[in-house]
Amino acid sequence: MTTTAPRRRASISDVARQAKVSVGTVSNVLNRPDRVSPATRERVLAAIDDLAFVPNGSARQLRAGTITTAGAIVLDVSNPFFTDVARGIEDRLEEADYTLMLASSDEKPEREARYLRLFEEHGVQGVMVVPATPDVEHLETLRARGLRVVLLDRPSPVDTLSSVAVDDRAGAAAAARHLVDLGHERIAFLNGPHTIRQCADRSAGLHDALVELGLDPAEALVEITIATLNADGGQAGTEQVLALAQRPTATMCVNDLTALGALRTLRAADVPVPSGMAVVGYDDVTFAGELATPLTSVRQPTHQLGHRAADLLLDPDDVVEQVTFQPELVVRESTTGVG
Repeated sequence: MTTTAPRRRASISDVARQAKVSVGTVSNVLNRPDRVSPATRERVLAAIDDLAFVPNGSARQLRAGTITTAGAIVLDVSNPFFTDVARGIEDRLEEADYTLMLASSDEKPEREARYLRLFEEHGVQGVMVVPATPDVEHLETLRARGLRVVLLDRPSPVDTLSSVAVDDRAGAAAAARHLVDLGHERIAFLNGPHTIRQCADRSAGLHDALVELGLDPAEALVEITIATLNADGGQAGTEQVLALAQRPTATMCVNDLTALGALRTLRAADVPVPSGMAVVGYDDVTFAGELATPLTSVRQPTHQLGHRAADLLLDPDDVVEQVTFQPELVVRESTTGVG
């Protein structure tokens, strides 16, 4: 078997050598073509085409003092919610001719810190971050060093950082009211750790609504902390729910991936949805309405969330602003049994 070594990437020196001009002339063709005679310019462009030369955009941008890359760190880019948010970011950045560097923290502060360091080393103009912990001091430090920072999917706890978020307490409260209105008086909540702001706020919203409706959360709510905010976590949490001596009649899930695992587990256990167990998700990602039992879910304006975050990052005046969107409960068959 014969293998071919990868071709070395052509340099600006290679172009200059082939075109029989100086490196400075090649640079002028790329950046200030009006300074080069038409004949010389054509010769340099021919060499660029022949060698498949790609200019080093990062270096050129650094020299010019204009960097057109932004970074975003989400908890898990494989979660359709964050995929949709990232698309909103990307669409807004494209309007300004920026590119996006995207990473997942996996809810790990050390992984988030690593990507922040790498982004800064690569010269991004700013970062949009779903913080892995409640502490944002490290992000304030970045801001103080001149890097623009926007908190994503989380209200800012400080007045020095911009943020774009959804009112998760209101969303969870709407889901709780819906379930109680249907007659459910004991609800399971599959949730992540309260160190994640969204998890803490959704738990608080459930408590708020139950108290408002005259129910004691200590009796009406069973909160189960799951290790991962995905279908596997939903499966593990639902298995715990099904093992309870006093089984709840409804399950609220911290997100739609968790709800997917819950539905899968209930089906395997021959528990009908919603007559045996009503299920509510959160995020209303694309697949929520396409499941065999369409999922009732709290809809978040994902694309708007990302688009607005990028808008704040690109604001020429760099004004600090906190933006909050309102969620919407979308009712489907997983709670009502009626499509």
